[in-house]
Amino acid sequence: MIANYGYKDGSGDYFITIDTDKCNGCKDCISACPYGVLDVGPDENDPLSDDEVAFVTEAERKKIKYTCAPCKPMTDRPPLPCMAACKQEAISHSW
Repeated sequence: MIANYGYKDGSGDYFITIDTDKCNGCKDCISACPYGVLDVGPDENDPLSDDEVAFVTEAERKKIKYTCAPCKPMTDRPPLPCMAACKQEAISHSW
């Protein structure tokens, strides 16, 4: 399942997308994120699943545009730390 966390405003779309089918709950993205945006826990989009997956914390969902800005990819920059840490390629960003 594709889980989108974030929002859209007048300046653009700001979403972190996590493919919960790919995520194995390894927590590598948590240690890679310097701003504490991600956490791992039960899949809130699939209440019948016992699997743990990554998600954007409730406190960060409405402000990821600002929290993630220092890591925001620009030309000739490496991928965001959370994306680079995810061996399953389960994390993507919309901006």
